[in-house]
Amino acid sequence: MTGGERRWPGWAAEGWVCLPFLAAVLIATGPAAEFQPGSARSPDAAGYAMVTAAALALALRRRPGTALAVNTACVSTYLAAGYPFGPVMLTVPMAVYGVADRFPLRRAALMAAAGLGVLIVSLFAKRVRDAASAPEGSGYYPMSRDVIVWAAIIAVALAIGALSRARRQAAAGVHAEQARRVASEERLRMAQDLHDSIGHGLAAIAMQAGVALHVLDHDLEEARQSMQAVRATSREALENLRAQLDGLRDDGTAAARAPAPGLDDLDRLTERVRAGGVTVHTDIAPDLTGLPTAVDAVAYRILQESLTNVLRHAGAVPVRIRIRRDGDALLLDITNTRAAGPSAQPGNGLGIRGIRGQAETLGGTLTAGPRPDGGFGVRARLPLDGARLPLDGDRR
Repeated sequence: MTGGERRWPGWAAEGWVCLPFLAAVLIATGPAAEFQPGSARSPDAAGYAMVTAAALALALRRRPGTALAVNTACVSTYLAAGYPFGPVMLTVPMAVYGVADRFPLRRAALMAAAGLGVLIVSLFAKRVRDAASAPEGSGYYPMSRDVIVWAAIIAVALAIGALSRARRQAAAGVHAEQARRVASEERLRMAQDLHDSIGHGLAAIAMQAGVALHVLDHDLEEARQSMQAVRATSREALENLRAQLDGLRDDGTAAARAPAPGLDDLDRLTERVRAGGVTVHTDIAPDLTGLPTAVDAVAYRILQESLTNVLRHAGAVPVRIRIRRDGDALLLDITNTRAAGPSAQPGNGLGIRGIRGQAETLGGTLTAGPRPDGGFGVRARLPLDGARLPLDGDRR
């Protein structure tokens, strides 16, 4: 007994199934015998002991093979001794069902066939005993009738048990597949979060360090500012990484996570990018206050990924950001001009796929690709009613 609760042993918790059968054999075996005056023996103490054991064998649900063997032995001995038919016969299909529900069909069928064979022998023995004690001229139906009836009963019990096992296995397979899918989605979310929070910081640090090296020999002040920006960006990247790792802890000791950044943090984002030598022009409509939290956070992530791609693939080129409302949606346009030297256009990697997936999660759309002038553009439309859907960060 723990925590004030009574804990029953496993056999007691699962053995309740035998109770209706036990009650039936104890109550109805005697009355059933009254309608079978031709039986060789009437129920006595030995007969009641056999039917009781046959019913109690059903309590061995964790060992269905043993339950079937004990049940078959008791029922067959009862019948071979010449006792009358009764409710004990109902325990036989129940024991067969338990075997089919636990074991593979072939194994269960072999066990059920063996039990049927023993039962048929006992039925024949009962027929012989009953015939010896019955008055001359008493009629008996053919033995083949017993064989057919009990073969059909056991086949039905076997089929029902096999069906129950197949359904349980199918449900377990569905649950396992759901668990694998959830685990896969969780790994993808973790990768996306790390990409969003750490990838941008590393790209900004690399660009800022490049600027510092470029101006180090002739402009120490600008080099110092770039290195200060590197320090600030790296510090923020470390904080983001620590927050991501804390979010993965499952011992309940992780501190409360900071709210997801939104458009109010855009100035800090553009300052980091400008420190890397990128010119950022913003055109932000004044009516963007009161945006739903989910839309605000996804909009920031789209801007962050777009500016990160500029740092990685285009370098120090002008970028224009335009944000405005369009009815019941928020529109974002991020474009950059063509790089002066060779550059690689952003592909369809984790970053673009990630922000497109986040936009689609809110019921919006996102397109990204080269522009006619050689630059690159990202355009997103986010419905403002997307707040009804949770963010990845909110699900943790």
